[in-house]
Amino acid sequence: MQKENTYLSDIPTGEEAIITKVLGHGAFRKRITEMGFVKGKKVKVIKNAPFQDPVEYEIMGYKVSLRHSEAELVEVVSIEEAKNLSGISFQGTIDEETLKVSALKKGKIINVALVGNPNCGKTTLFNQSSGSHERVGNYSGVTVDAKVVEVAHQGYVFKLVDLPGTYSITEYSPEELYVRTHITEQKPDIIINVIDASNLERNLFLTTQLIDMNIKVVIALNMYDELKKTGVDFNHKALGKMIGIPIIPTVASKGKGVEKLFDKLIEVYEDRDATVRHIHINYGEVIEKAINEIQTEIWKSPRIRDKYSSRFIAVKLLETDRTTLQILEKYDNFEQIKTVAKQSIAKLEKEYKEKSETVITDAKYGFIDGALKETLRQPKPDKLKTKRDFDTVLTHKFWGFPIFLFFMWLMFQATFTLGSFPMSWIDSGVGALSDWLKNTMAEGALRDLIVDGIIGGVGGVIIFLPNILILFFFISFMEDTGYMARASFIMDKLMHKIGLHGKSFIPLVMGFGCNVPAIMATRTLENKKDRILTMIITPFMSCSARLPVYVLIISAIFPANQGIVLFSIYFFGILLAIITALIMKKIAFVKKEVPFVMELPPYRLPTLKNTSSHMWHKGKEYLKKMGNVILIASVIIWALGYFPRNISLSRNYDVEIANLKADNSIRNDLKAKLIMQTEIEKSSEIQEKTYIGRMGHAIEPILRPLGFDWKMGVSIISGLAAKEIVVSTMGILYQADENADENSETLKTKIKEQKHSSGVLQGQTVFTPLVSFGFMLFILIYFPCIAVIAAIRKEANWGWAIFTMVYTTVIAWLAAFATYQIGSLFI
Repeated sequence: MQKENTYLSDIPTGEEAIITKVLGHGAFRKRITEMGFVKGKKVKVIKNAPFQDPVEYEIMGYKVSLRHSEAELVEVVSIEEAKNLSGISFQGTIDEETLKVSALKKGKIINVALVGNPNCGKTTLFNQSSGSHERVGNYSGVTVDAKVVEVAHQGYVFKLVDLPGTYSITEYSPEELYVRTHITEQKPDIIINVIDASNLERNLFLTTQLIDMNIKVVIALNMYDELKKTGVDFNHKALGKMIGIPIIPTVASKGKGVEKLFDKLIEVYEDRDATVRHIHINYGEVIEKAINEIQTEIWKSPRIRDKYSSRFIAVKLLETDRTTLQILEKYDNFEQIKTVAKQSIAKLEKEYKEKSETVITDAKYGFIDGALKETLRQPKPDKLKTKRDFDTVLTHKFWGFPIFLFFMWLMFQATFTLGSFPMSWIDSGVGALSDWLKNTMAEGALRDLIVDGIIGGVGGVIIFLPNILILFFFISFMEDTGYMARASFIMDKLMHKIGLHGKSFIPLVMGFGCNVPAIMATRTLENKKDRILTMIITPFMSCSARLPVYVLIISAIFPANQGIVLFSIYFFGILLAIITALIMKKIAFVKKEVPFVMELPPYRLPTLKNTSSHMWHKGKEYLKKMGNVILIASVIIWALGYFPRNISLSRNYDVEIANLKADNSIRNDLKAKLIMQTEIEKSSEIQEKTYIGRMGHAIEPILRPLGFDWKMGVSIISGLAAKEIVVSTMGILYQADENADENSETLKTKIKEQKHSSGVLQGQTVFTPLVSFGFMLFILIYFPCIAVIAAIRKEANWGWAIFTMVYTTVIAWLAAFATYQIGSLFI
């Protein structure tokens, strides 16, 4: 017999228990009950994370992780003791016989919103329906804003809106409020409620809320193939009739059932589907009485009744939903409604000895449980084989973290190894095109613009496209398989130590691809301080735009240890993010802990089509950027480096070159070397006296302690717009000393040969290993690109955006200074 007051945190790994009560209050209590932690549910302890916290549990057939401190708030009993528990039973449905009345004339445009839990395949269905290429990932919080597209079918035009994934439409997170506001304010004609067929019980919770809203709904029973493989016998048609919502099985990843889904949307829109009817979920006598009392007061205001479902409003008021109260404030009988709701809540809590929102959640799961008992039969236990065997290794408490680090290293190593071959082919093609144009076109400004400005700038960046594609392929693969969520599970303990939520890890990893969507993805974090702190350290995650700079410098200066050096740059960014978070936590982000509640989705084998499509979509974004931002910047930088043309030189280089050619006393090999050296000196002085050279020299005193020359300074300035422009700028500046075809060399060789043209370092090599590493650190850390600053301003405010500009640039200077000055003492 288990002792009294046993908590989930006391249950050993591998054992099961039955939930009796969820303690705590506020956001934690609401979220954990909505995830299925309600009275009478069985929960199993799977394993601890590599750092012993959080802990993985299984409930209602899916995995979820909680921190130890949160598990202490869930009271449980043994299986034997649970036999005498009595929960809220299934009460059936209250059927309103009348069908919805449609207008006599219907338009041919149907507004449809996709609503569903995170990781239910909603965005995959959106992409399959529209041919779009939105980000698809096997983890929570991929869609962070509404995506809209038009789809033509059977003479209709569907305006399809992909709303953010949400477990419910309460007020717990920005996504939930966004979805609810869209439904109540935009009033779509039909909702497609996308449901993960392998997680019916949990997914149907959101469906019960849509039922309360009294709107037209069609359920897309997605991933239906996975349900069939488990041997489950599910009568989805019977469930559809029971709840008044037609259910269409789909396999969105393969396009199966999508056409039937759109056919059904037309039938529902035209009121030709007999399944569709409005039902009321019977929550039980006590709750129904409370709902009716509030509805009676709401009905006194036709303005409320006409705009909102009175039943939905009443249920929300019983759930103590603050947003609903704010909505009602403008109506005349607000105080009366508020008073009745308060009295009804008091009666419920007295009756059930629970918080009213928990009572409603329990009742909804009671309805779902009863509905599934009538329509779903589980197979024999021996058929219920799980596909989660990978977790025994990938999230192992000892091996999980090393395996994660190995995956990260493998990603960076493959970026170089696999990318080197197509990279060299593109490089040769760009070089051949440049040579052909030089030989074809007449000398002049136009030829210089095309060869040195456009091809030298854009061509210097396009050769890194293979590296970008490989990086995005790995990130896509981790997302699609479900490993990204496991990475959050593994890292939560460390993230918690630095004051961040484990879910912050997903935006940070996304930052390796691009910082802009990563900053937008912080919306999945419920706590505002978590969101802002994650935003301001996300720029330390080295995005793909910086990768061309690393590839260029590492290939030229560190050819023997490319993978290790690249990994160290990324690792330094992560380390810097941790240190910054720790400092900011002490100074500006002291806060209450936010519970770690995150779904661990089942592993899924991604289709090559989806992963490749995602990879290529990001590649196209990279090419598109080269076609506008980088092209324009390259032309501007070329012009600044080309003008003015009437420059007074300190020496008559042409006379010196003519004299060298005429001097027969010098050996031919030495003569060629001296002529080349004189031509380089001439080109360098011309560059220094151009507009861009003057700009570089103006900031050189600031960069001189870092070992940088003025050309590096110009490259840094150009990178403020977009980090890819750093490479195109270097391509223009460092290739400018080419004179004849036979002397043409690659940019990597040019970089290795660069010498300081003035100052105490005159004549010394610019790109030493220390300077090169410091330069890469500077590019990693300093001023995020304009798009990132705009994203931070949008998600936070101008204050945090300006702060990010300043503090990252200061840290960048200090990091490069320390690398060069301290390193010079030893090397």
